[in-house]
Amino acid sequence: MKKQIMSADDISRSINRIAMQIVENNHGVANLAIIGIHTGGVFLADRIQKIIQEQEKIDVPTGSLDITLYRDDWSLVTQNPVVKKTNIDFTIEGMVVVLVDDVIFTGRTIRAALDALMDIGRPRCIQLATLVDRGSRELPIQSDYVGLDLQVAENEHVHVRLAESDGHDEIILESR
Repeated sequence: MKKQIMSADDISRSINRIAMQIVENNHGVANLAIIGIHTGGVFLADRIQKIIQEQEKIDVPTGSLDITLYRDDWSLVTQNPVVKKTNIDFTIEGMVVVLVDDVIFTGRTIRAALDALMDIGRPRCIQLATLVDRGSRELPIQSDYVGLDLQVAENEHVHVRLAESDGHDEIILESR
């Protein structure tokens, strides 16, 4: 069974709201950087950055983070992990870094991202923005900015489809 839980318009509204909450909660954009976690988080980070840039008339540094080798389960998935590129061409020392991902589930991806970021530098603080929080945390990690909170059963999967990779925006809840 498949059910659309967010349309393109819903996603757009959520991303706009998240971008404005980031600006509001940080009292502007001074010392702010946005870093997307591969793959969906990178697209969302770029969208958030564009919205902030349009509203605040200032360029916010944006980057991408690959956490493949920081995952605690990569050797269980494959012996030949596909490593993507981390692209952070600015210092994160003393910055407020907003990590962006499409879905937060167990918290393990975010833990890996925190480890990867700390190997790059020491930000003043790290905040988390996710489009969907599907619950069922295994680690004590939570989003500061959320597009949609769901309680998803173990036999259900959240598919985030974004125009940059899938040709259109939507979020589907699928029962296995």
